Amino acid sequence: MRLRVAGVIVLLYAQPASRIVRLGVDDVIRDGDTVLLRLGEPASPVPDPVAALLLEHIANRDNMNTATNPASRWLFPGRRAGQPTRPDHLSALLNEVGVPTAAARGAAIRQQLLELPAPVVADALGYHDKTTSRLRNETGGTWSRYAPGDHEPGRTPTTHAGHTGDPPPPVPGGLHVDHWA
Repeated sequence: MRLRVAGVIVLLYAQPASRIVRLGVDDVIRDGDTVLLRLGEPASPVPDPVAALLLEHIANRDNMNTATNPASRWLFPGRRAGQPTRPDHLSALLNEVGVPTAAARGAAIRQQLLELPAPVVADALGYHDKTTSRLRNETGGTWSRYAPGDHEPGRTPTTHAGHTGDPPPPVPGGLHVDHWA
């Protein structure tokens, strides 16, 4: 159960093992029938089959029966009192069951960036916006015109480079350089 939940967090939310082991049960939020996972702001929704798995894991976590861990708030409690599972141990176990954490994280974040603007992914998954912007550019994402910030009517939005949203002027000699796409 523990590896299935950790693997899903890697595959759906592009989280490294070092971040997964630092999650607490308080990072899983129940709002009526909705389950959210706090990785950034706002918390990310957890799809139904995964939500049930996550809640079952919380109810039956490993390493809770030792004398030093009965009240652990870690989502993945370790064997040492008050400590989470070690990230290298979790990563090795995931690799053994066929979830190569580094490759899976990379694929997951790139898929997110193909579907959502980089700043949205950064906020929701707890990544730095420069990291998601760089990965989006490497992936060839379609959100290069997304301009977070002020969207008042009548105001020309600017891109991250400070250029207006207007297309660039033609290049002498008839060449067209489209650095906006």
